[in-house]
Amino acid sequence: MLVVIDDPEAVERDLGAGRLACPGCGGPLVPWGFASERELRTLGGVRRLRPRRSACPACGATHVLEPASTVARHRDAAEVIGAAWSAKVAGAGHRRIAAELDRPVSTVRRWLRRLDARAESLRTAATWWIHALDASAGPIEPAGSPLADALEAVGLAAGGAARHLGPRPAWEAVVALTGGLLACPAPRRRGGVQGGRQAVP
Repeated sequence: MLVVIDDPEAVERDLGAGRLACPGCGGPLVPWGFASERELRTLGGVRRLRPRRSACPACGATHVLEPASTVARHRDAAEVIGAAWSAKVAGAGHRRIAAELDRPVSTVRRWLRRLDARAESLRTAATWWIHALDASAGPIEPAGSPLADALEAVGLAAGGAARHLGPRPAWEAVVALTGGLLACPAPRRRGGVQGGRQAVP
C-alpha cells in the first residue's frame, strides 16, 4: 500500500508521468488495475471508493494507492477518527464521542485505544516532519498527556506541510505525514518523489 493524495485524476497523471515511486526500490510505478470498491464513511456521509493499483517494473512489487483521506483497514475516513481523537483530548469519553459521531461504542473505543498505544510514535513522526519542513521550528510545549502531545505535534506538522506544499484537508495531511495514522511507522523520505503527490513530502 502507498498513500497518495485524494485526487484520482492527479494520481492518474502522476502514474502516467512516472512521478510515483515504489516505496521498496524507488523505481517509477505504472498503472495496474484497481482494488475492490468499498464504502468510506465520512463526517458528511458515505462515499464509494475504488483505489488505483500500481506495479513496479523494476522490482515486480504491486501497491494499492490508498487516498490520504482513508485509514488502512478502516471503514471510516481519517477525518472521523481525527474528530474522535480531538474530542478525547478535549475531555469527552468514548461513549459520548460514539454518540456524537453516530458510530458503535466498541469501534470508537478501539480507535482511542490504538491512538493511545501509538501516541509516542505519532508524536515522534510529526515532530520529525515539523523540523524537516522548518529547521527553525522551536520545541513543542507539553499539552498535558501523551495523546494531547501527539495531537499538538500532528497539528503543527500539518500546518507546516500546508505552508510548504499547498493547502490540503488537515487530516489528509496527518495521514500522509504519519504514514497512515493508526499504523504509524518511523518517518522516512520516499525515493523519486516529485510534485508532492506521494503521501510523504
